Amino acid sequence: MVGVTVSSVVSKVSSRSGSLLTWHRRLLLGAPASIWAASLIGAQDRPERAALRLAVGGKATVNHLPLTVAEKLDYFKTEGLSVELHEYVGSGQAEQALLADRADVAVGGFEHAMLLHARGFDCRTFVCLGRAPQTVLGVSARAVPQYRHIGHLKGRRIGVSSLGCSTHWFARTVLARGGVAPGRVEFVALGTSAAAVSAVRDGRVDALSSIDPVISMLEARGELRVLADTRSLRGTHEALGGPMPGPCLYATQKFIARYPRTVQALTNAVVRALKWLQTAGPSDIVRVIPEAHMYGDRTVYMAALDKAREVFSPDGLVSEDGASTALKAIGGDNVSRAPNTWTNDFTDRARQRYPVWTTPSVLG
Repeated sequence: MVGVTVSSVVSKVSSRSGSLLTWHRRLLLGAPASIWAASLIGAQDRPERAALRLAVGGKATVNHLPLTVAEKLDYFKTEGLSVELHEYVGSGQAEQALLADRADVAVGGFEHAMLLHARGFDCRTFVCLGRAPQTVLGVSARAVPQYRHIGHLKGRRIGVSSLGCSTHWFARTVLARGGVAPGRVEFVALGTSAAAVSAVRDGRVDALSSIDPVISMLEARGELRVLADTRSLRGTHEALGGPMPGPCLYATQKFIARYPRTVQALTNAVVRALKWLQTAGPSDIVRVIPEAHMYGDRTVYMAALDKAREVFSPDGLVSEDGASTALKAIGGDNVSRAPNTWTNDFTDRARQRYPVWTTPSVLG
């Protein structure tokens, strides 16, 4: 009903002025985002809890950009939420924060909820940030100049964001597919900041499993040889045997059942951010991203972001094929045997609320 009303108004104004685009831009620039977006919500029930603690492993990473967009463009606020983004060095520590009740919702790879269920924790994914993990395993050109195959990593030190995080899981998975048992290497926790770049450059690790912009910073100077790359749909298929969702928001089923409107509001904000990213240009994104997230190199960051365009989720949905790949990667047989660790119910409703009307023009 709101969409019909807006369209009719736009049509009338367009006929009078002869320029729909000009009117549309003036509308967006003339009112704060929170005002015009609130009109789209209408009579939506307010969330049961206004304040939320969100645990995220690395706020500055490219794969978590949708969260920064939702925060900086006040999408959380528009949905009636006050979200605190608590930063941890990796998704493994974000997971621990959730289990220790230091966070209400955690952000991590799609596999987190599945692995937690296997350990007896009833957690569920409810919105996905990406259609691919965006994780990369590479070998240091300096430390292993004669690298020929995955077996050359035996006995080597491999940097990961944190133990138990998605980059750790990805490295173990790639090694196992190449016939190298995880116990044959040493994993070193480095975080997702520029410190990981320094660890490779200083020779403190021989290989690195990480995400952008760290990986692109090393690639830009030829310091890292990429072995497995899930920054594209094709690369994900080659590395993991099929499509696989990227980082997701998940919580305990108890929390989701108790605060469904709160989870819906959070999902709405994330889906709006994802839709905004589908049409935002480089200049729009630069105005949203804090300079600190670029680690001092805007050119490399924007190049990394350009690579990620393909795999940002357009709608927050989890695909059946992606869930099946994840289950097989962690040792399952098929998706029908997977525990109920994800749902698209919240994203389906969010997509109905924000089907097309999110535009970078709101930035001015």
